[in-house]
Amino acid sequence: MSQELSLHQRRRPPTVQELDGIPWLVRLLPAERERAVAAVVVGDANPGDYVCRVGRPVTYWFGVVQGLLKMNTDNADGASMTLAGLPPGGWFGEGTAVKREPYRYNVQALRKSLVAGLPIDTFHWLLDHSIGFNRFVMSQLNERLGQFIAVREIDRLTNPDLRVARNLAALFNPVLYPGVGEVLRITQQELAYLVGLSRQRVNEALAVLQDQGAIRVEYGGLRVLDLQALRVGQFLR
Repeated sequence: MSQELSLHQRRRPPTVQELDGIPWLVRLLPAERERAVAAVVVGDANPGDYVCRVGRPVTYWFGVVQGLLKMNTDNADGASMTLAGLPPGGWFGEGTAVKREPYRYNVQALRKSLVAGLPIDTFHWLLDHSIGFNRFVMSQLNERLGQFIAVREIDRLTNPDLRVARNLAALFNPVLYPGVGEVLRITQQELAYLVGLSRQRVNEALAVLQDQGAIRVEYGGLRVLDLQALRVGQFLR
């Protein structure tokens, strides 16, 4: 019986349209872009596939072209903590890639997703030669630090509506996830996985946020109407 190919074995060169979904390519000079495009690969991740696993060596810097991934860690007692949802346009793991250290987190596909990878040696070549690439990575690192600090705060929140609001605000971060825009394609069950609440409780929170005018629930996703309200959530305290 033949085994299903791994995500790494399913890698292939990206199409022109898929390259358009990689936000940092526009920051590169022509020669830098040519080198990067020649090295980038993409692969179809099925639901449940691991893109990164704790303890594995870093071989690529990864990004989401389509779909939705989850970054999480497992504590010693077996409890899992979600660090970030990763929607389209999001590139992640730059800190690990810079240090060439093993992963300290897992990244897993919540739905069928298209994942892009830049080989680690090309990543470091761009760091050494491209000012535009360096600025993009520095911006990522700065935003990611703020995101992880917010995750610790969210984890302590006892108000479920506020937890959902803050998690949604993180997914609509225009710097980290420029591919999202104003509409996030996500199901209530996927959001429940990211927030750590039941689907029913997430549905109730979304109704509250919609009544407050912060979001609008649409077919297949959510439209943000007031991002600042989601970030601050004063009406939910």
